Amino acid sequence: MDAREKYESWLKKLTLDDPLRAELELIGRDEAEIRDRFYQDIEFGTAGLRGICGAGTNRMNVLTVGRATAGIAAYCLKSGEDVSRGVVIAYDCRYHSREFSELAAEIFAAQGIPVFLFPSLRPTPELSFAIRELHALSGVNMTASHNPKEYNGYKVYWEDGAQISGAVSDGMTAEISARDYFDEIPRMPLAEAVAKGYVRMLGEEMDLTYLTYVKELAQRPDGELDLTVPVVYTPLNGAGSIPMKQIAEMRGFTSFSVVSEQEKPDPDFTTVPFPNPENPEAFAYAEKLGNENTADLLIATDPDADRMAAEIRRPDGSYLALNGNQTGAMLIAYMAESQKEQGRLSKNAAMIKSIVTGDFGRRICASYGIWVYEALTGFKNICGRIPELEKEGKEYFFGYEESIGCAPGEAVRDKDGIAAGMLLMEMAAWCRKRGCTLYDYLETLYQTYGYFAEAQVSFILQGEAGKARIGRIMEAFRKQGEALLPDVKQTADYLHGYEDIPVSNVLKFVLEDGSWFAMRPSGTEPKLKFYFYAVSDVREKADARIAELKETVNAAVEAVN
Repeated sequence: MDAREKYESWLKKLTLDDPLRAELELIGRDEAEIRDRFYQDIEFGTAGLRGICGAGTNRMNVLTVGRATAGIAAYCLKSGEDVSRGVVIAYDCRYHSREFSELAAEIFAAQGIPVFLFPSLRPTPELSFAIRELHALSGVNMTASHNPKEYNGYKVYWEDGAQISGAVSDGMTAEISARDYFDEIPRMPLAEAVAKGYVRMLGEEMDLTYLTYVKELAQRPDGELDLTVPVVYTPLNGAGSIPMKQIAEMRGFTSFSVVSEQEKPDPDFTTVPFPNPENPEAFAYAEKLGNENTADLLIATDPDADRMAAEIRRPDGSYLALNGNQTGAMLIAYMAESQKEQGRLSKNAAMIKSIVTGDFGRRICASYGIWVYEALTGFKNICGRIPELEKEGKEYFFGYEESIGCAPGEAVRDKDGIAAGMLLMEMAAWCRKRGCTLYDYLETLYQTYGYFAEAQVSFILQGEAGKARIGRIMEAFRKQGEALLPDVKQTADYLHGYEDIPVSNVLKFVLEDGSWFAMRPSGTEPKLKFYFYAVSDVREKADARIAELKETVNAAVEAVN
């Protein structure tokens, strides 16, 4: 069926009082809107679903969520695993997140699969931790992470606490695709499921267990820290507020402040254009409070608190926004130095980074004898390599990617903004005790390892037409990429796999001077992303090389209609 036929089919099948029907009736003459809502099924992509909330096959709604849950439940039952281990379900502050989480719980319960349900919003890293702590079979989080307010999502995890991938993802996708949106799906009312023991509510006990784990990631004793260091934190109206305040208190930070305007959950995210800590505008309120408090460090987490971004105070009092490459490199250096001083840095320590993450952290790891592994973008791939490296006798040390995500500890198999935030606060306190700042520490790393410059450019290409143009641009670079620059030394095309990295639609061009750029379609947003990297012993040279690469690549993209 085409989009219009699917639209008409939904109108016929939805009851007269269904709000989804009322929504569809309003767009009956808008062919472009109908096509956008129905030209495809919402993709079960990066470890689950993510899209705009609304009626249609290409939207997040009770039918798409119900269909996905029924398929996942069927996969669990056919997997041969012990489904009595249950599924952990969490959600964030977005519209419909609680509704979707309770719907999923009722569907799992009706299939005889126990559910551990958080009764209020929780950060994604706590969900990952709880799966492992409870030895659960699977987990689900209703969140759209850092996407705009119109979005919601459905992240799916397996028993290792990592987002699904490989055979598990393929198997779940097949089960979901085999179902119609209007198939009758058994549900057990939540109150009944709780009374019968199919749904167990999680609460403060799990919160404390998770935060105790985070606290134990501390690298240095309190005596080596100045815990009066001023820190400002904003949860951007998401799930991080309570756990970040609690861990700051548990660690003994006495000058920790939260941005009051962004402290409470708000699905409209009224204080920011969109709730992505990578966006400098997200720090406007934090900078204001930081200036009032003369804070050394500003921290922000996204709505589900898996991503963490930071700004550090410059000597002139202004704030420098750190990107994910810088934050990851600083944490690697701080943790490696701390552990080496204390004689606990394993000779088998291993770091995992994504293929589009810069080489600053890699160079630091080399100086400490830390093994480096690479993975495809996304923490389902980064943390998905942990079992493999453990089989090789390695010990997980750290994992990160350029998009402000890192996992400082092995017990959380996803980005952990709470743990990363705690470690940054500790690093700031360590610097202050030594009479320096985080800015000084970053400059020392540059002077030691080289000035690493980086930039990211995203082309936003919406809808069906945008998706098609992204495909044409990728194809053009595959055919003509090496002709763009005369000094391409190596081209890595991951479309059919590359070395030990699985198949992915990613291209990477390495140049003679060691600079490089990579490109890939986003798995969660209508974007084509470019990543640019250069290194030099002089900052200006590295920055100039980045500017040159961006100009050349941008011209090539614009030439593809």
